[in-house]
Amino acid sequence: MGVVQPQHRVTSTTDEPRADANDRSSETEAHDDTDRAPTGDQPSPEAAPSTTRRETTRRLVVAIGKRLSTLAIALVAILVSLLTWQHYVDAPWTRNGSIRVQVANVAPQISGKIIELRVADNQFVHKGDILYVIDPFDFDVAVRMDKAQVDQRAADLEVKRAEATRRQHLSDLATTPEEQQIFVGNAVQAKAAYEAAAHQLAQAELNLKRTNVVSPVDGYVTNLLLRVGDYAVTGASNISVIDSDSFWIDGYFEETKMARVCVGDRAEAQLMGYAHPILGHVNTVTRGISVANGAAGTQGLPNVDPIYTWVRLAQRVPVRIAIDKVPPEVPLVSGMTATVTIRQPAVSDRQAWFDRVRENIVDPISDLFNGGPPPRPDCLQTTPQQTAVETIRASKVPAVPSPESVEPGLTPGIDVAPRNR
Repeated sequence: MGVVQPQHRVTSTTDEPRADANDRSSETEAHDDTDRAPTGDQPSPEAAPSTTRRETTRRLVVAIGKRLSTLAIALVAILVSLLTWQHYVDAPWTRNGSIRVQVANVAPQISGKIIELRVADNQFVHKGDILYVIDPFDFDVAVRMDKAQVDQRAADLEVKRAEATRRQHLSDLATTPEEQQIFVGNAVQAKAAYEAAAHQLAQAELNLKRTNVVSPVDGYVTNLLLRVGDYAVTGASNISVIDSDSFWIDGYFEETKMARVCVGDRAEAQLMGYAHPILGHVNTVTRGISVANGAAGTQGLPNVDPIYTWVRLAQRVPVRIAIDKVPPEVPLVSGMTATVTIRQPAVSDRQAWFDRVRENIVDPISDLFNGGPPPRPDCLQTTPQQTAVETIRASKVPAVPSPESVEPGLTPGIDVAPRNR
């Protein structure tokens, strides 16, 4: 049995140079590929640092921009919060406002049945227009009777004056001083009776004119419930007329905001449902409101309620706003709700933009940190103001006519007979 010899793999030495040659060729090809590679796919060693610097700068700018944007938003939020706080807490404004007006309650000065009604509800009337007519029959008859009474008294006065004058020209044989005195006294009494009749006639004529009930102001008839056939009673109001020239606005401000309200300040009233505000100014400030603890108790002593509360509610003080300008599309209706804002101090509407910024942003923030605006002297104008006097036409007592003009030719002279009448 023969022995099998292990076979050894003999590597030819010629393979090593071949492998080395292959390795060198691969490195050469890789080096060539590197040299031939485009710059867009693989940056060159020289371009890599500049690209890295640009990327780092861009990232830094973006990070700084984000932080600045966050800081700006935070500052704006703080500014808006301060302005909102100052406006809602400290600024002189109130939602508790309303339009007010004067109402003329028309009442007849005589009594009688209404025979004619010349107005309708919500109709505009001028001062002096006839509202309704009362039956004039009774008053016309009274005028005619008083005229007859005046004629009678005038004739009696003329005769008694003539008698007294004749007695004054007679001698002592024809008359006595006593008789002269009697006739002079009769003439004086006749004069008094004539004047009383003349005044009674003037009253009757005035009552006849009062059968036409007229409007005392320019305005609107409101809540008309009157109808023809109703009986008008003297002094009883039966028709109301809103004075169109007397509108104003009452703003009820909290007492914590009254330090910022002064007479003459500019005011804006925003009505519910209308975009444009009513412009005006502070006219007066009420100097007193009702005090709950002011009522007298037992034995006339003050009655103070023992109330212990954690929150003290600010009292409301009425402030009257005079209306200066009303937008054409805004109607004035008494009782409408208004949001009243005081703009202080009173300035012109035509102001520069930086004045508006200072008034609406800078000054409110400054007042917030300084504890409010500095007090203004004579803010409520303690000096007396010149008030306009309102008057209506009053009736005047007419002069008493002479009896000669009522009964002419009745006593032409002592020696002349009166003409036939």
